[in-house]
Amino acid sequence: MPSLKEIRNRITSVGSTMQITSAMKMVSAAKLKRAQDAITQMRPYSEKLQEILSNLSATLDLSENAFSDTREVKNVLIVGITSNRGLCGGFNNNVIKRVTQLVNEEYKDANPRVLCLGKKIRDSYKRSDAYFINDALAPVEDIFNALNFENTTVIANELMRMFTAKEFDKVVVVYNRFVNAATQDVRTEQYLPIVPTVQEDNSSAGDYIFEPSKLEIVADLIPKSLKIQLFKGLLDSNAAEHGARMTAMHKATDNASELQKSLKLSYNKARQAAITNEILEIVGGAEALNS
Repeated sequence: MPSLKEIRNRITSVGSTMQITSAMKMVSAAKLKRAQDAITQMRPYSEKLQEILSNLSATLDLSENAFSDTREVKNVLIVGITSNRGLCGGFNNNVIKRVTQLVNEEYKDANPRVLCLGKKIRDSYKRSDAYFINDALAPVEDIFNALNFENTTVIANELMRMFTAKEFDKVVVVYNRFVNAATQDVRTEQYLPIVPTVQEDNSSAGDYIFEPSKLEIVADLIPKSLKIQLFKGLLDSNAAEHGARMTAMHKATDNASELQKSLKLSYNKARQAAITNEILEIVGGAEALNS
């Protein structure tokens, strides 16, 4: 049985840990509010723009739209999005497991490479043969240190350049979609080539009047939509990270509180046992003197 001093030290240690987890929970809650507002405002615009993009792609020939060029998949780029920090439950591990599954199973015959956005997935893959390094993306690799549309544009432009240059035949993005503070959904989305919407009613497939011309729309709308799509994924991941960390720190605080109560109970029992033993020794000594 541990001594009273050891139990007191554990109680003090658990109390300090509980203060840290409680503070991290409050910080994540404050950051979650801003991140949640950002993604809820972005999501309707992104989804509508993506719908327009898919419908537009369905009316274009592949020769008019380089980003819809579906070819034999010989090289695949997997963009894994995690956080730069830990202490957020299974948030990062879920993405890393999904990326590993894609590398080892689904795309194992397509020379898969992994572009890491976030320190946690980079730490996991930097010694792997699948790790992809690009000098043009080095300044924005830690994008969550400065998450904004300008840095996202640099990444999206490089992804589009590599696809049109046929360095990669397919680009897939893996990230955590924000559902609520306690729930994150791991998403695997095909980024390039663009998948056209399948029209159930063929009569609506060609009823578009283009102003300006198709070529101008392709040159402007499609790259913009791809940038917005990637930015939405990063905002989703950012909000999901803060939600996961807030939930994890809330559970850690509750567990620390329960552990502290258990330790205090053990401490009181041990102290009472020590006092009882001292009383028994005093009584025994007094009786020995009297006899």
